[in-house]
Amino acid sequence: MNDHALAQEVEAARAYEALFVPSLFRQWVPQLLDEARVATGDRVLDVACGTGVLAREALPRVQPAGLVVGLDAMAGMLEVARELAPAVVWHQGDAQQLPFDSQAFDVVVSQFGLMFFPDKPGALREMHRVLVPSGRLALAVFDGLERNPTYAREVALLARTAGEAAAEAAAEALKAPFVLGDAEALARMTREAGMEAVEVTTLRGTADFPGIGNLLEADLRGWLPVMGVNLDEATIQEVLARAQEELADVIDPRGRAVFEVSVHLVSGRRG
Repeated sequence: MNDHALAQEVEAARAYEALFVPSLFRQWVPQLLDEARVATGDRVLDVACGTGVLAREALPRVQPAGLVVGLDAMAGMLEVARELAPAVVWHQGDAQQLPFDSQAFDVVVSQFGLMFFPDKPGALREMHRVLVPSGRLALAVFDGLERNPTYAREVALLARTAGEAAAEAAAEALKAPFVLGDAEALARMTREAGMEAVEVTTLRGTADFPGIGNLLEADLRGWLPVMGVNLDEATIQEVLARAQEELADVIDPRGRAVFEVSVHLVSGRRG
């Protein structure tokens, strides 16, 4: 990767950390770590760690004797993660071919990453492989788009904004997080990867962005570039302007964009 490409990835990762983590992703971290029973001395692997909110909050739970490793495919995400938590061990790599020995970890966690792997069953098999016997798995994915209606409306808005390929690609990229909405299929896929005692729990949470503009910019400037979609400024401004009217009903009395989100929490263990 050349310096310019890395700089673009780092910029997108900083936007992701600033816009998404506090408004949407951090709320699930305690539940995920509790479900995995992360404790002192555990060796924990965070797959598709992004900027590392899950890994860095796991670290105090395993200290002083444990280890937390974060893995992500994107160098820019890891650059920001290292700045925020140098005590975590950060690796660049493929979740579908984990660069670790078998039975290397007591716990594997992953937050909102599985949806994006081309070979989802293969990634789950890899998570199973690196767990010790009786090792624990906990991961979170978004529920289906039909059960996250505010995001469904955002996708529709983007698709209508322009007929150009970039706008269509942006709408498709926004649909990507919601492809694992079928809880029964998700549980079956996890069991077929070798996990035992698999449970899928559907949880309701709250997205809380400073305003409509922040909600949309989190996607347009933070998420879409991570997915390789870069809209031109004119399209971004048009989407932002339309959203102020079309999504006005999610504004609370403080002026913040607040709405319900639905996610699946998957847990299991290696036999």
